[in-house]
Amino acid sequence: MNNIMLQGTMSGVGKSLLTAGLCRIFKEDGYRPAPFKSQNMALNSFITNEGLEMGRAQVTQAEAAGVEPSVRMNPVLLKPTSDVGSQVIVNGEVLKNMSARDYFKYKTTLIPEIMKAYDSLASEYSPVVIEGAGSPAEINLKSNDIVNMGLAEMVDAPVLLIGDIDRGGVFAQLLGTIMLLEEKERARVKGLIINKFRGDVSLLDSGLKFLEEKCGVPVLGVMPYTKLDLPDEDSLSERFDKKERGALDIVVIKLPRISNFSDFDVFEGIENVSLRYVSDIDDFGEPDLVMIPGSKNTIEDLKWLRKSGLEAKVLRNAEKHPVFGICGGYQMLGRRISDPEGTETGGDIRGMDLLPIETVMGRNKVRSRTEGEFGGLSGVFRALNGLRFEGYEIHMGQSSEPYYSEGDIYGTYVHGIFDAEGIAAGVLDALAERKGISLKNLGLKSDRERREASYSKLSSVMRSNIDVDKIYEIVFNHKCQ
Repeated sequence: MNNIMLQGTMSGVGKSLLTAGLCRIFKEDGYRPAPFKSQNMALNSFITNEGLEMGRAQVTQAEAAGVEPSVRMNPVLLKPTSDVGSQVIVNGEVLKNMSARDYFKYKTTLIPEIMKAYDSLASEYSPVVIEGAGSPAEINLKSNDIVNMGLAEMVDAPVLLIGDIDRGGVFAQLLGTIMLLEEKERARVKGLIINKFRGDVSLLDSGLKFLEEKCGVPVLGVMPYTKLDLPDEDSLSERFDKKERGALDIVVIKLPRISNFSDFDVFEGIENVSLRYVSDIDDFGEPDLVMIPGSKNTIEDLKWLRKSGLEAKVLRNAEKHPVFGICGGYQMLGRRISDPEGTETGGDIRGMDLLPIETVMGRNKVRSRTEGEFGGLSGVFRALNGLRFEGYEIHMGQSSEPYYSEGDIYGTYVHGIFDAEGIAAGVLDALAERKGISLKNLGLKSDRERREASYSKLSSVMRSNIDVDKIYEIVFNHKCQ
């Protein structure tokens, strides 16, 4: 079986995107690749056609590979519920909530499920492009590893090690990681890649030579910093740093446990439209639309929203401008949220009272693909009535109404609600008309069209800057154990 594994010197070095890029390259060259990540920790997730939950990054990679997303590509998903605990999802279904310490002791019992998922994938697809997590040199986590070098040994995978030059210290990152690996682990590393470079690559020549001499591993390329219109996986997203305000200003509340913020990607990169993630009252302004996103701990995030002063800002802004809540954000807009069984945090809390709904958390998670048609909308977005939408639902709570609108306040459980053709454009047109401005010729592509263009761009940039021939040699000539 042919495979290759991408590991990084730390989180956020670009493993997920480069994995997607390799999947697209193999697809373009006539192979049938598939991505795999044994254990993912992320709050951006997705529901498959079978109603099972998996990490969003592996969905992106599957799409780049041209194959249907499957939970086999991400058999273990950890969704943080607090600083020290996560909801553990195995093969797309909730197992239970566990503390970090308890999960560390438990995780090796998941190896049979991980290997079953991998073997099933490898029997249908080749090459399998595997993504690691964090760093393989985390000394405190190396024992019983199931996602980095431990997995590489289980599936006999050659490894490419990626460093992020944009953060600085890339030579120390790569060399230090190699030095901290055991001898048998170092033998698996077949190439180094430097990612997110800005500038004249020839200025790196002496450093690249130094790396190859000290590490004993070839540098396969230097990837330039590349802007792509693809979903981000976690809270390291650079999307959160944008502060400029456009003629139309959309604010997304950056909750501490924000999840599925890819719901709002469709509004990015549009001339005269700003999409800002706000976690401080000083940055709030007077936006034309406020979005409240999903949350992995709705009650705790509502408490934060209240304590931070942002709830008061949202309520005051709602007197003039629309508010749209999705999933946990929708629940917050209601009158009350109750968690009698301690599903997330326990307790009972008053909502923002912008919609006449009540929510009760339960043990059973709703996981479903959803499609339908807007109807009964009033207020500024009434022109959306009749448009078709599709998406998916992932939520623990049940509300008295699954979807609701009242005046300019809107709520839904459907993730991806803005992605279908005409919906995002309809939202922006309605906001512009109310404001008395024109946003002509928006030229909004569908969500799928934008992603396809990014996959093609990513593969082209990788082919131009990375030794793809050498990667093929590594994949197909790797000697089994």
